[in-house]
Amino acid sequence: MASILPINPSDLLHFRGVESPRVEFKASWEEKTTGAQVIRSICAFANDFQNLNGGYIAIGVAEQDGAVVLPPKGLSPAELEQAMQWIRGHCNMIDPVYQPVLSPEVVDGRHILVVWAPGSQIRPHQAPESSEKGGARKYYIRLGSSTVDADSQPDLKTQLVQLTARVPFDDRRALQASVLDIRETKVREFLHDIGSGLLEEQDTRTLYRHLRVAEPVNGHDAPRNVGLLFFSQNPEQWFPGARIEVVQFAADTAGNVIEEKVFAQRPIHEQLRECLAYLENLSVRQIQKISNRSQAAHWVSYPSLALREALVNAVYHRSYEGIPEPIKVYLYPDRMEIISYPGPVPGIELHHFDDPTSIPPVPARNRRIGEFLKELKLAEARGTGIPKVWRAMLQNGSPLPRFDFDKARSYFRVTLPAHPEYQAILTLQDVASLKAVGDAQGALQRLQDAYAQSPAALGLGLELAREFVAQDDIHAAEAVYERIAVANPVANKAALVTLIAAAYLDKSQPTDAMKWLDKLPQLEAVGDAFDAAIQEKRAGRMERAHRYFQVAGEAVMLDVKALHEFAQVKMKLADKARPKGHQGTWATYNRLLDEAREMLQRVVQMDAPRTRHAWAWFDLGNVLKGRRLPQQDIRHAFEQAIQCEPNETRFKDALERLKSANS
Repeated sequence: MASILPINPSDLLHFRGVESPRVEFKASWEEKTTGAQVIRSICAFANDFQNLNGGYIAIGVAEQDGAVVLPPKGLSPAELEQAMQWIRGHCNMIDPVYQPVLSPEVVDGRHILVVWAPGSQIRPHQAPESSEKGGARKYYIRLGSSTVDADSQPDLKTQLVQLTARVPFDDRRALQASVLDIRETKVREFLHDIGSGLLEEQDTRTLYRHLRVAEPVNGHDAPRNVGLLFFSQNPEQWFPGARIEVVQFAADTAGNVIEEKVFAQRPIHEQLRECLAYLENLSVRQIQKISNRSQAAHWVSYPSLALREALVNAVYHRSYEGIPEPIKVYLYPDRMEIISYPGPVPGIELHHFDDPTSIPPVPARNRRIGEFLKELKLAEARGTGIPKVWRAMLQNGSPLPRFDFDKARSYFRVTLPAHPEYQAILTLQDVASLKAVGDAQGALQRLQDAYAQSPAALGLGLELAREFVAQDDIHAAEAVYERIAVANPVANKAALVTLIAAAYLDKSQPTDAMKWLDKLPQLEAVGDAFDAAIQEKRAGRMERAHRYFQVAGEAVMLDVKALHEFAQVKMKLADKARPKGHQGTWATYNRLLDEAREMLQRVVQMDAPRTRHAWAWFDLGNVLKGRRLPQQDIRHAFEQAIQCEPNETRFKDALERLKSANS
């Protein structure tokens, strides 16, 4: 027999697409004990106190410490049949009468019975305390994972009674539409995506009823609102505003629009998926090396999980009843705003968002929309979305999200600030534009204003320091370094260090330069290692320069400038290692020169300016001379240098000295 559940049994047992409080397990079947418990739980699920659309009872499955015990113990065929007959009969004792869906399933070769008790449209219901005839009836509700007697708690009972005939809008019948407006192909795509056994049902009318997207009305079937929202071609035909609008604004103060995108004329979950894909494609991803860490820091302008949860929350919790405003996503240079209408349901206040773990479990506005989104793995358990937004922003290194709504609860807005480094990228684009039109002062002011707002943004700080160095204000650049060191202590500030050190070397102040070079962190990024090596070479600290070139690794062999500089460092170290008198050996000297020779021979074969080739040939001639290799090889190197730069007297002098020594 095919499953008639809207969810895959395996997903149900592993709480995928359904919250654990909505699933109850019974290891075995016994009329007097298990039976009474099942009836009370069915009543509680039917009352759907928190608008979660009821729940499931899995009979024949044990639970231990909150986890399902698999394979299940299962039920014998006789027990299965007995349980189904007993439950059907005793559900008549629920007042008003309520019948759940009973679906025999096979899991790991064992028979189990799943009782699906969706939220009722004629709540509240009462159930007897025991299976004995004449037993008192009570109102039962679900609080967390427990079935609770609401009669013993007057406040809860009052709230339950107030729900009488108050069916959530998404679960109501849409009498203004026809069941033919539901597209069967979209229903079957949905069932395929969630792995439901209902896909095997061939009769369309039965399929819609089992999925509870249609129900009989006066001799014909009418769709429910959730059926039109998820399975019609254009939900906005019946629910004005059932769309998502994205507007991207320029960085200028006029608020000019760069692009508008509308996601409409398709089911709401398809709108959601397409909008998420669009927004994620706009997000910038960067990898940043951090000193003293083996792994790189990854950041994105807007973390995908935060973006996803905020947009899913808007689709899930907005109202589709008489609200013509669409969900709006506004993209500003420094933030993203996701706005839905109206605001949160009563019971949720602004102060609850100061600590995302304190949001109360108030009834949901849309019980069926939430259920379908969870089954599609687009949403998870209620109450987890806002904490995930916070966690994702923190882990990304972004400012904390902001949540707000007005006193009238006419809207709800989630603001995701852009990552500081992403804001820096946009600022640097503005600075480049200002420089291109000759507004140097405006560019500097833009940098200073942006950095004042984001002192931890390394990219902004580095560019501002470059501007200060260009204006011969090294002390201002040093102040930028000190500020970043406080605001962003884990940032790799190697580029700032080498910038300031280079500025001091340009002013012929090697002592100050070396003080800054001593601040260099452990380098792992190739570019930082190159810059540090070159500045250490300029400062005359060849051993350090050699070490930084080694950090760059094989990348040195692909960069003509770095390779030439590395060869020159080896030449300097060879000169220091040259034996003096009878002290030392020639092994180190010869090894360093041989390594330099191999590098220089590669440089002269690489694509490079003529001046670079000229000096590489000249250095190669000196290395060959130091190794006392054949005179014709040395002469060839000097001649090649002269050919590249005929006016350089040092090349000619070297060749003349070589000739004189051999005459």
